[in-house]
Amino acid sequence: MKAWFWHGARDLRLEETAARPLQRGEVRVAVAYCGICGSDLHEFADGPHSIPVEQPHPLSGRQAPLIIGHEFCGTVVETAPDVSTLRPGMRVTIEPEYRCGHCAHCLAGDYNRCLSMGFAGLMGDGGMAQEAVVPAYMAHELPDGVPFEQAAVAEPAAVALHAVRRSRLQPGDRCVIFGLGAIGQLLVMMARLEGAGQVIAVDVVPARLALARRLGADLALDARHEDVRAAVLAQTDGVGVPVSFEAAGSQATFDGALQVLRKGGEMVLVGLVPQVRLDSFDLVNRELSITSSVGYRGVYPDLLARIADGSLDLSQVVTRVVALEDAVTDGFEAQLRSRDEIKILVQPQG
Repeated sequence: MKAWFWHGARDLRLEETAARPLQRGEVRVAVAYCGICGSDLHEFADGPHSIPVEQPHPLSGRQAPLIIGHEFCGTVVETAPDVSTLRPGMRVTIEPEYRCGHCAHCLAGDYNRCLSMGFAGLMGDGGMAQEAVVPAYMAHELPDGVPFEQAAVAEPAAVALHAVRRSRLQPGDRCVIFGLGAIGQLLVMMARLEGAGQVIAVDVVPARLALARRLGADLALDARHEDVRAAVLAQTDGVGVPVSFEAAGSQATFDGALQVLRKGGEMVLVGLVPQVRLDSFDLVNRELSITSSVGYRGVYPDLLARIADGSLDLSQVVTRVVALEDAVTDGFEAQLRSRDEIKILVQPQG
C-alpha cells in the first residue's frame, strides 16, 4: 500500500510499504478520508514536537519514520482473531488516542490522561495511507446517517466538544472564542450545540470570520480593526463573559481570552503554544481560572449521534479534498500558505 511517512521537518515521503500482519486486538481499515490537523502542520513545518525519534512510544512501539495522520475514517477490512466487537465491512471512524488500560487514569475512565497517552498518526502509524492498522478500541461504528466526509472531522470535533464540556459554560451563558481555525470553528458549533446564549468569535482573517457567522456565531470581531475587549464589554454591560476559549496558540490571543472575562471567569486553553507570559496580579485580583483541555474522552458516541440526527453538519468546515499523491503540495503546503483553508481532507482511495 501507499502511505505518507514523516522522516523529519519538511520531509514527508509517499512510500510503498507492506501491510503488516495484525497483532492481538487490532483491526485493519481501508481509509476513506484523512484530515490534515494543525498538529500535523507543526510536525511538517518544524517538527518533531510529538513524534518520537529517539525511542519508540511505549504503547505503539513505533518511532520515526512513521505514517502521519490522526483524523481518519474508513471501512474495516480485517480483524484480529480475538476482536469480536468489529467485523469486515463495518464503516468506522477512529478515536486515535492510545491508552494502556491499567494506569490510575485509565481505571478512572480518564483515558485521555493515560500515563502513556499518545495518538495514532503522531506517536504511532496513522491514517494518511490506503490502509491503517489500529487497536480495535479506537474504532467507532458509524450510524447509517453519518457520511465519511463528516466522520473524517469527528476527531477535531471531539476535541472541541470535550473542551466545551470541560468548561463551566452553562445554557444561556455568553462565551468568546479566540482563533477560528478548524478547532475554533468547531468550538463555535459545539458551544452553540451545548446551549450557549451568545457566541462571540474573534480572528483576523475575513474568510474565517464569515464562516464562524454561518456556523452560529452571533458576533464576529476582526481583531485587526476592533478593540475586542471594548466590544465584549459593550455586549455585557461592562462586566465581561463567564467563559472564553483560546484556540490559536499565541500570546495575543491568550491575553485577549483573559481580558474579556468577568470576575471569577474561566479561560479554557485549547491552542498549543510552548510558553506564554501571565499577569498573575490580574489573575488573582479578579479570581480568574485557567482550564486546559487535551484530546477527548467519552464524547464520540454522542457526537456521532448528533451528526446522524442532523444536529451537526461537520462538512461545513471542509474546504478542500485532495488525492493521496497530492497531500503535500495541495494539502500541507496549501494550508501553510493560506489561512482561508480550514480543513483539508486527503482521499487515499482515489
